[in-house]
Amino acid sequence: MSALNTNYLTPTGREEAWRFTPLKRLAGLHDSSTNVSENISLSAISKLPIGVELAVAKATDFPPSYTSTDVVTNRIRAEVKNISVLTIKKDMELETPIFLSRKCGSSPELSRVVIQAGENSKSVVIIENNGTGEIGEEIEVSLASGSSLDLISLQEWDRSAVHIGQHHAIVSKDAQFTSYVVSVGGSVVRISPTVEFTGAGSFADLYGVYFATDGQHLEHRIHVNHNVPNAKSRVNYKGALAGDQAHTVWIGDVYIHKGADGTDTYELNRNLLLTDGARADSVPNLEIETGEIVGAGHASTTGRFDDEQLFYLQSRGIPAEIARRLVIRGFFAEIISKLKNTEIEDRLMQRIDDELSKVGQ
Repeated sequence: MSALNTNYLTPTGREEAWRFTPLKRLAGLHDSSTNVSENISLSAISKLPIGVELAVAKATDFPPSYTSTDVVTNRIRAEVKNISVLTIKKDMELETPIFLSRKCGSSPELSRVVIQAGENSKSVVIIENNGTGEIGEEIEVSLASGSSLDLISLQEWDRSAVHIGQHHAIVSKDAQFTSYVVSVGGSVVRISPTVEFTGAGSFADLYGVYFATDGQHLEHRIHVNHNVPNAKSRVNYKGALAGDQAHTVWIGDVYIHKGADGTDTYELNRNLLLTDGARADSVPNLEIETGEIVGAGHASTTGRFDDEQLFYLQSRGIPAEIARRLVIRGFFAEIISKLKNTEIEDRLMQRIDDELSKVGQ
């Protein structure tokens, strides 16, 4: 399917890419017969630093730089007329993050965002999603040679929200991309972080944290496309579930093309089941077409709460309820601490504590 092909088909749920997703709960974002609005819902929280610009542009001025097979992404490309463009000029090394906030309208909507990191620039972009909303989004990130960009996407939605998104990074020679996807809210959240490399020495780190409680469906589908020599990637996602019909899905696909010699990649997913009635699906996939690689591997674990850790803490006088929360905090801390933003870290941990309280944990 070409990048601008409008002949997308509404999924039925029998397709491999949609077999886990509750289609009836997607507010019609996947269905071309459903009316949706176009809304420039992303804005800067504070004044942008010199060398950074956030503008509204015609979609035709920024045609997609990659081909997507995702139904919602292709619907966005066919129907959205105006997009948000964030530009970070070359050689800019920003000392503070760029904070962007999303405010959705009252009806289902589609949104496309383009982020361009100039040569040898260094930046952190934080996108905060909260409140109510029903949104299908595409975020395309282009990293020029030698640039470094951290993209932090926070899904702290209210429980009624629906969020379907593809975040695609194109990483040039000697560029470094780090993605943090945090999903702790929403009714249905399905995020697909995808990466392709276009030059040697490029590197991508993909981190994720998700916490699902009663009835929530949180789905993350990662695809890393190693199609050039001497590129490196790491994937590390952690999730916890508590409550009846809490459901998480993690799909990790890494594809190493023939000729991508010197590839170094590893992906890891860990899930912690806190109660009965919760379900975690974890599917790592690794396809290798060349033997001339540095390393390639994957691991996936899903398990119950560690009673030995709980006993250790209780034996030192810590009440069971507090001990459980300390163990869960420790489980997530490895990734959340990498955000290097105390305010966000504390807010996320408090949100997790609040959700645990709701399900009696």
